[in-house]
Amino acid sequence: MASSLADSDTACHQAFALIQPPTRYDAYYMSFHSGFVAILGAPNAGKSTLLNALVGEKVAIVSQWPQTTRNRILGIVNRPHAQIAVLDTPGLHHPDSLLGKQMLGEIEEALDGIEVLLVIVDAARKFGRPEQQVFDRAERFRGPRILLLNKIDRVRKDRLLPLIAEYNKKLAFTEIIPISALTGDGVELVARTLEKHLPEGAPLFPQDQYTDQPERFLAAEILREKVLAHTRREVPHAVAVVVDRFEEGEKLTRILATIYVDREGQKGIVIGRAGAALKTIGTEARLELEQILGRKVFLELFVKVRPDWRHHPAVVRELDWRKQMEESEGDQDAEGFGLEPPDA
Repeated sequence: MASSLADSDTACHQAFALIQPPTRYDAYYMSFHSGFVAILGAPNAGKSTLLNALVGEKVAIVSQWPQTTRNRILGIVNRPHAQIAVLDTPGLHHPDSLLGKQMLGEIEEALDGIEVLLVIVDAARKFGRPEQQVFDRAERFRGPRILLLNKIDRVRKDRLLPLIAEYNKKLAFTEIIPISALTGDGVELVARTLEKHLPEGAPLFPQDQYTDQPERFLAAEILREKVLAHTRREVPHAVAVVVDRFEEGEKLTRILATIYVDREGQKGIVIGRAGAALKTIGTEARLELEQILGRKVFLELFVKVRPDWRHHPAVVRELDWRKQMEESEGDQDAEGFGLEPPDA
C-alpha cells in the first residue's frame, strides 16, 4: 500500500507544506465524499503507475514505452470517508494515426464531467513541449487543478523547492505535491488531498469494486503488457491485441486472442525462434490472469500481420473494450500457439 510523507524533515514534506498545510480529519464528524478525477500528463509521466498505487490493485498495465495506455481506464479508490473514481488517460501527444486521434478522444471524454484534475509531470525531466501541451490543456479546466511532481526518487532533495517555484509560475495550481508513484512516496497524501476537494455524496460504485473493466479487456491488456516487455523497440507501438473468444467456466476460462503487428519482421520477433518468445509471453500472461481471475486459464494466441492497422477504422474501433465485448470470428490463416494450465 502506498506510504505517506511521514517524515516532516524531508524536503518533500517541506515543499508541500509551503503550498498547503495538511488537513486533519475527525472520523466522528467527517461526511462522505465522492466524485471523478482524471490524470493528465505527457507520455511516460507515470499516470498508470500512479493509478495502480492509488487503487492498491493493478488496473492499468505499465511499460517502459511511451503511449502504453490507449484507453481511459477507471480505477476506484475506496476509503473510509470517500470514494475516488480516478480515470487514467493516454499520454497527451500530437497524433500521427487514427489510433492517435482515438486516444486523444479518450482524453477529452475522461475530462468531461470530472470534479478534480490531476496533472502529473516527470520531475526528473526538463520542462519541454510535451509538458507545455499538457499545461495548455489543463488551463482550460475550471475546477481544482493539482500538480504532481512525479519521480522525485530521481531528483536531488535540494532541487524540489526550486522545481515547485518554477512550475508554479507556469500555471496556477490549487495544490502542488511531490510524489514517487513507483515507491509510493506521497501517494497517500494525494488521496487525502483529493478527498477534501471532492463534493459530499454517496459512493458511486459498490465499495468492493476497484475498476469497471470487463475481464475480457483486462486479458487483452495483460497480454499486450507482456508483448511490450519481451520485444524490441520496433515492436511496441505496432502491437494490438484483440480477444476473439472469452469463454468463462466455473473452473476454467478459455481465451483466444490475436496479436496484430504491422510487418512480417515484427511477427517473427513476437513469435521468436521455434515459438519461444510467444510461449514466454503467453505463459506469463496466463499465470497473471489466473491470479486475477481466481481460476485456471487456457490461453491460445495467434500472431497476424495487418499492415498499417493503426490507420484502419475497423481495427482501431475494435481496440475499445466495448467493441471487444462482441464475439468476433477468429482468422484461420494466422500462426498460433496454444497454452494451457499444467493440470488442465
